[in-house]
Amino acid sequence: MIQLVWFCLAAMMIAGYVVLDGFDIGAGAIHLLVARTPAERKQVLATIGPVWDGNEVWLIAGGGTLFIAFPALYASSFSGFYLPLMMVLWLLILRGVSIEFRNHIDSPVWTPIWDAGFCVSSGLLAVFYGAALGNVVRGVPLNASGDFFLPLWTDFTTGERPGILDWYTILIGVLALAALVVHGALWVRHKTRGALSARAGRFAHGVWWLLGILTLAATAASFSLQPHITANFRAYPGGAVFPLLAVAGFLGMRQRRELTAFLSSCAYLVGMLTSAAFGMFPYVLPSVGAPDFGLTIYNTAPAVYGLQVGLAWCIPGMALAVGYSVFVYRRFAGKVT
Repeated sequence: MIQLVWFCLAAMMIAGYVVLDGFDIGAGAIHLLVARTPAERKQVLATIGPVWDGNEVWLIAGGGTLFIAFPALYASSFSGFYLPLMMVLWLLILRGVSIEFRNHIDSPVWTPIWDAGFCVSSGLLAVFYGAALGNVVRGVPLNASGDFFLPLWTDFTTGERPGILDWYTILIGVLALAALVVHGALWVRHKTRGALSARAGRFAHGVWWLLGILTLAATAASFSLQPHITANFRAYPGGAVFPLLAVAGFLGMRQRRELTAFLSSCAYLVGMLTSAAFGMFPYVLPSVGAPDFGLTIYNTAPAVYGLQVGLAWCIPGMALAVGYSVFVYRRFAGKVT
């Protein structure tokens, strides 16, 4: 039972990270497209300035949760995905450095370099996060010891010897980019005024159609590629609440009220991620070719006593993090100036 509690906590933290850091990743990916002048680019950065680094706390919390609750998964995935994880780390560094360094020198050369770095690193992060989710849903070639190795790509087909990038993981990566781009555009629309806000809204509505097509394609591909998802939804019909949340959020993005549209985007992301978690349960990393070697919440967890002690420390820590986030968002509520 306590393994299930930790699984739910990990899913909540990852979903919280995607919702919170997702809008500033999306804002970074679009800020050269919707912001036409240096002043408008400063406005886009001002919408995320007080919160972007705090949002990344949830990434650290999610990684810490995996380390405490499912150490075998942590060890297996961080060794098997070593190359893409290093790439994600460098993209996170470049993104943070770009935000902090762009205003240090007032130069027509210096600032555009860091603006481009911020835009490119944010877009690539969205794609890599999506591809990572695709690898988890598809599965990896685990052996009896729980180890695996994946090249960056092979022949771009799924099978017993896939690469990190294949047609499915690329599809999920593009879906993640579209979802976070819409999420970020709705945030910029909500936090700014005038032409910039209107331009961000039009951009979000334009990509919304593409997001719908990609969502349908990715859903169909996931059900056909991973039979465990179909089995779970058939065995537990109540799990339909998660995809229904995603559908409601997707439709709500078209709302004229800026805050309603942004919150609907949050609901879409939470619904998609919880649907994936529900469909994969109890697996945390399936095995292709040898299903019995798959990693679950039961064969990757430590002793129950350790999970109980960790939970006693985790809940107060989460409460502090949530309280800090609520304070910051209330403190910096409203339009940027």
